[in-house]
Amino acid sequence: MPRYIEGDFLPPKGRFAICVARFNAFITEELVKGAVDTLVRHGVADGDIDVFRCPGTYELPALTRRVAESRAYVGVITLGAVIRGGTPHFDYVAGECAKGIGNVAFNAQAAVTFGVLTCDTVEQAIDRAGVKAGNKGSEAAAACIEMVNLHAKLATTLAADGKKA
Repeated sequence: MPRYIEGDFLPPKGRFAICVARFNAFITEELVKGAVDTLVRHGVADGDIDVFRCPGTYELPALTRRVAESRAYVGVITLGAVIRGGTPHFDYVAGECAKGIGNVAFNAQAAVTFGVLTCDTVEQAIDRAGVKAGNKGSEAAAACIEMVNLHAKLATTLAADGKKA
């Protein structure tokens, strides 16, 4: 019979970082509020949450890498908002951000989650920051909690099996 191992939403042990782009701050600050609220509601102490701000979404992967490599955090939540304009700028920024954060997540010991909005309009971004379509910052935080707990279970399972994580 197979063993099923998955994360849960029990209070996680350890510190969390939120890496957020300041550009489109009227959106990203709502994402931060949602993320912090979700972490606290799931048992993370305010003092165990650090928020790092960078200028824009393009800079987010580098900040996330530095924070994840510090090994000071069990979870790193990335938040930003890229809104399509009349130039190809959106495609470059959104693509590089997603690729960069994906790279960090692949290589990090910490759980890294992606809460960067890529929207066609300001209205879509507002909706995804808590108005109509939930708060994607909250969703990224919930995913991070689940992944932190999954990483811990994986380490425990491997140790019980006499293997290294």
